[in-house]
Amino acid sequence: MARILVAEDDPKQAELIRRYAVAEGHDVTVVSDGRAAVDAVRRRAPDLLVLDVMMPRLDGLDVCRILRSAPETETVPILMLTARATEDDLLDGLDLGADDYLTKPYSPRELMARSRSLLRRHRVRTSGPAPAAVRAGALTVSPATHEVRFRGQAVECTPGEFRLLETLVAEPGRVFTRDQLLAELHDRAGWSGSRTVDVHVANLRKKLDPALIRTVHGIGYSLSVSD
Repeated sequence: MARILVAEDDPKQAELIRRYAVAEGHDVTVVSDGRAAVDAVRRRAPDLLVLDVMMPRLDGLDVCRILRSAPETETVPILMLTARATEDDLLDGLDLGADDYLTKPYSPRELMARSRSLLRRHRVRTSGPAPAAVRAGALTVSPATHEVRFRGQAVECTPGEFRLLETLVAEPGRVFTRDQLLAELHDRAGWSGSRTVDVHVANLRKKLDPALIRTVHGIGYSLSVSD
């Protein structure tokens, strides 16, 4: 059983999500505005936050920004929901640290599949000893502390950026296809939206070094091992 917080101001949508999550054995709390979502997470961090973008008081993007900026809430898995299906909206959510994104109308079964994926990853991160830090050239990635250092300097990364970097640094020089990286990001091979990988790579190049992640045209990406 997991603790799921649903932040959704549409009562019908909130009840639909609650019913499906309860049917899978989860403990579900529902709030109807962004400020209440932030307060609830601060009181007791859930195993998963299902977060609607369009909400009163604080919208979902502001909620995500606030939670990701605080050490005690920065690792809460966030699945964002929105009726706005433009690429810019999706990328805004990912840039702010959302772990996954669904556009309305969505299938409740798809929502629960995405939720299970995020919950599995959360359990892996929070149970048992974390893997040791991995170093490749000037880059060090530490799963235990969710820290990234490049040339001795700490680098702030969103959860999605961290998972992508963690995958690349484990096998420097190996070329990963976009589908392989998406499978690592979402734990679901075949999830559509390779643009997600491109956004994370572009952000990491800005934060680290443009030459650190190499594009292999027509295939995907690899991590350069040079200092």
